[in-house]
Amino acid sequence: MRDARKGAGTDESMIEVEAASILTRHWGAGDLPVLLLHGHPRTSATWHRVAPLLVDAGHTVVCPGLRGYGRSQGPAPTPDHSAHSKRAMASDMVQVMAALGHRRFAVVGHDRGSYVALRLALDHSGLVTALSLLDCIPISEHLDWADSRFATRWWHWFFYAQPDLPERAITADPSSWYRGDPALMGVENHREWLTAIHDPDVVRAMLEDYRAGLTVDADHKRADRAQGRTLAVPVQVLWSTRDDLEELYGDPLTIWRAWAPGVVGHGIDWGHHMAEEAPHHLVDALLPFLASAGRWDSVQ
Repeated sequence: MRDARKGAGTDESMIEVEAASILTRHWGAGDLPVLLLHGHPRTSATWHRVAPLLVDAGHTVVCPGLRGYGRSQGPAPTPDHSAHSKRAMASDMVQVMAALGHRRFAVVGHDRGSYVALRLALDHSGLVTALSLLDCIPISEHLDWADSRFATRWWHWFFYAQPDLPERAITADPSSWYRGDPALMGVENHREWLTAIHDPDVVRAMLEDYRAGLTVDADHKRADRAQGRTLAVPVQVLWSTRDDLEELYGDPLTIWRAWAPGVVGHGIDWGHHMAEEAPHHLVDALLPFLASAGRWDSVQ
């Protein structure tokens, strides 16, 4: 992974936070820090094609691993799954950014990382200058809109929530379960991902992320909605037109306007893992939004 700040390898460190050790990659020395949060079952290496493009555009980029994913280490699972809640993960990210000296920053989250990004922006709005969510609608909305089509397409949510069985199924043959392609992912990214998914502790942590999603995280989102909480920062939502959000929900922005009245966004004509498969398309969508949000932030 190229480091545009050094012209060599990525600046990488293990950052100790309150309840976890977070493997963090960071690039650049720009004035506009951007936190990139990966999804399942990826690691922070998923951003290896996006980060240099953002650095070249003047951003400092921080790519941590979510607790328990890849080489990031988290606490043991708890009966209520709160140790792997998005609130706990968001707190990790705030501490990582503080350790690197970033008081305010933009956040971009994909897949499971988008739920962490959303929680971070809700719980720590004073720290966030802009929020971009990729292939995301709130967990509570997914569950409240759930029908047979959702259950068929997103069956893994409910399977991963079961005790013990998904661990046994996945660890029996992780490569066949997850099916990564080094040509699409990039050889180094694929190698790191392959090591991660063959670690039973990583698999369990990733499953705990899903178990938290259907329990404590969903409760937090419903409490947000009952309290009328909305996002107080500029929000962008981007989604893959070759995935199924549009098929299930039509225009995702229609759902998002209840949470972020000024939300902007559009579909990207590529697959779900857009950071790996279509980095230039993704960055072309991110940069104007980040620039406009930076101007908004400067007058607050």
